[in-house]
Amino acid sequence: MINFKWKKSGLITGLTLSLIVAGCGSNDENAQTETTVSEEMEYTITGIEPGAGQSETNTEALSTYDSLDGWEQELASTGAMLTQLGEAIDNEEPIVVSAWSPHYMFANWDIKYLEDPKGLYGEDEAITTIARTGLKDEMPGAYTILDRLKWEISDVEEALLAAQDKEFEVVAQEWVDENQETVAQWTEEVEPVDGTSIELVLTPWDAETFTSNVAKVVLEQQGFNVTLTPVDPAIMFEAIVTDDADASLAPWMPATHGALYAEHEGNFEDLGANVEGAKIGLAVPSYMDIDSIEDLQPKE
Repeated sequence: MINFKWKKSGLITGLTLSLIVAGCGSNDENAQTETTVSEEMEYTITGIEPGAGQSETNTEALSTYDSLDGWEQELASTGAMLTQLGEAIDNEEPIVVSAWSPHYMFANWDIKYLEDPKGLYGEDEAITTIARTGLKDEMPGAYTILDRLKWEISDVEEALLAAQDKEFEVVAQEWVDENQETVAQWTEEVEPVDGTSIELVLTPWDAETFTSNVAKVVLEQQGFNVTLTPVDPAIMFEAIVTDDADASLAPWMPATHGALYAEHEGNFEDLGANVEGAKIGLAVPSYMDIDSIEDLQPKE
């Protein structure tokens, strides 16, 4: 809002009012609003951990987008970012944060991704299922179930929100109990086994921890003895290729784990996506009247 002092001189008063009216009638009203929002955010992206891949992409965005000229990225931790996001939403204040899906932030708050016209954050990804060569012949029932496992990203995010107060094992069991029709489709005509061992490897990320625990519950209901082993992404692929593990529901494709996938391609089976629509980017509360990174304003 423009503040001014009334002048005693009628001439000065008239001139001042004329300038204000002219300014209000200009086509820059939206730009003024956006500039105010950017100023309120102190030209700062609220990021996550230093060294994280998304933090590096944010740094690239700062040097690529003219709208982010002069902006900075505040780095601390994912927990700190989520705390600041929650506080901003409680007070209906503007904020722009590092975001990724699936994550419980989208189930907990009404937020939206900003469009990325330059494509720095990449296309939507899919979390895929891979299996060692030979699993289909040796454990056809497990292979069939793994091949059928699919979740809506919103279901995963709701589960991740529930996991803030419960163990993943509990959330997974509750999900299975509440989605018996889906589980029945996954296990239709699958012959039960008697204690056959199967090992699933996964990255220690929340979404993959949830889906792998659901797979564990479903497979155990069919008589399998399931082991879940969290590992680094490189080890995850190596374990499948060397037959040290049987399958994984954790690879992100085509970008996040694309190099590892290409390195080992042909030495494992790709069963397709189990969660589609995974992505990273910058997000804001939905009450903010901006839709694109280019709607932000550079620091003057």
